[in-house]
Amino acid sequence: MKARNSGVRTNRHGDDGQPGVAAAVDGSATTTAADPTFVFHADLRALVAQVQPDSILSRQVLNDEHVKVTLFAFAAGQELSEHTASRPAIIQVLAGEGTFGLGAEDHEVVTGSWAHMAPNLPHTVRARTPLVLLLTMLKTPRG
Repeated sequence: MKARNSGVRTNRHGDDGQPGVAAAVDGSATTTAADPTFVFHADLRALVAQVQPDSILSRQVLNDEHVKVTLFAFAAGQELSEHTASRPAIIQVLAGEGTFGLGAEDHEVVTGSWAHMAPNLPHTVRARTPLVLLLTMLKTPRG
């Protein structure tokens, strides 16, 4: 089952375990159903292909009970100042070059770089070239 030229494919299985109807979705996808679901993007970078100079663009890819996944694109020279997140997170560089400030350390990053951050870790992002990042925030059960 293919989504019509959108590059995005979703599939929900029915109660009988058989594939349900595929549906195309736009750049953002929210999944809250308890039944098994998948979301497929042929090329995440296409969701942020139109980054304006001197800007940062973000697109939500998935938000369900387990994770929140956001795609970021930074124009060259842009940065996020120091901040923290209350949840553990994983950040992956899909394209470009820059610097991650993780706690007291700076790390040069390139396509393929990856980092896991514990909750409340101060961090920054600086783009030396156009930079595309995939941020996965992990939602831990409370209780």
